[in-house]
Amino acid sequence: MSNEQEAHKQEGQIKVGITCGDVNGIGLEVIMKTFLDNRMHQICTPVIYAGQKLVSLQRKLLNLNDFNYQTVRSSNDVILRKNNVVSCWEDEVPVEWGQATQVSGKFALRSIEAATKDLSEKKIDVLVTAPINKHNIQGSEFQFKGHTEYLAAKFDAPKYLMMLVSDSLRVAVATGHIPVQEVPAHMNIETIVVRVKQMLQTLKRDFGIRKPRIAVLGLNPHAGDNGLIGKEEQEVIIPAVKKLYEENNFVYGPYSADGFFGSGAYKKFDAVLAMYHDQGLIPFKSISFSSGVNFTAGLPVIRTSPDHGTAYDIAGKGTASEESIREAIYVAIDILRSRKDYDTINANPMVVSKPVGRDRDY
Repeated sequence: MSNEQEAHKQEGQIKVGITCGDVNGIGLEVIMKTFLDNRMHQICTPVIYAGQKLVSLQRKLLNLNDFNYQTVRSSNDVILRKNNVVSCWEDEVPVEWGQATQVSGKFALRSIEAATKDLSEKKIDVLVTAPINKHNIQGSEFQFKGHTEYLAAKFDAPKYLMMLVSDSLRVAVATGHIPVQEVPAHMNIETIVVRVKQMLQTLKRDFGIRKPRIAVLGLNPHAGDNGLIGKEEQEVIIPAVKKLYEENNFVYGPYSADGFFGSGAYKKFDAVLAMYHDQGLIPFKSISFSSGVNFTAGLPVIRTSPDHGTAYDIAGKGTASEESIREAIYVAIDILRSRKDYDTINANPMVVSKPVGRDRDY
């Protein structure tokens, strides 16, 4: 067997846990569409957390009868290179396309809980989460802003970092999900330094980039214009970038966000640190909307998700694109391979590994 064949053989044994998301959204539709392509089974074994009756119903309603699967009671029973549904409940769940109901939130949480448990017990190798509604899932067992915060709490990882990833762009955000008016108060030199160091580590370990280059954006228009339009660049961002650069890191900035993205300057960097949510996510989604992936860096486990929501407006119409969740699966597998290589090399510096890269000929 050739090295390439052996690599594909090993990849086919990678168990990718996939949550079903909000049952009234497009989660199961894009999952089933992804695995209608049997070539996916050459690189992984899907383990879908849902109810058998729900999968059967949605398959019929969406006319996806070519999606074949087997139901198992435990992830211990999955068959490699087949579509496996771990039955998380026996209930008949009503499907109300496009509606944010308490029932749909309840069963989305059941899927997440079962998958997270298996991930913590290493019964699956990576986790891909389909979109949830952040309101109807709230309750005594889920009091978080979303998947990211939930998983960070479950795996005791307070220094997590949300990254948006595509083939052409990687973006992280310094201040996360907070109101825009609160952004300046959450910015300080240490925050910027810590965020960038998290990015440097994940670019090396998770993406196989030996000497990453990071661009840091300014907060104000024209990056403050030398203090004429705000002081945050002069007082916080520039000192942080200088400190990082003096520590022999390839970190540059601050850059004015409009010109930075408009000119294509982002192509010269391995990742970008934005100061607040929309500053980073609007250009990211403009450039990589259909193929973007949300990756939670800083966790001891690997979790990705498609970069879109429940898409209630098109739920049940059969028109949802599976591209983003397919990319989320690819990215999770790539990161798994990269981490293994990185950890092996750092445990034994004499080991030389070839660069991690995605083979798209499967």
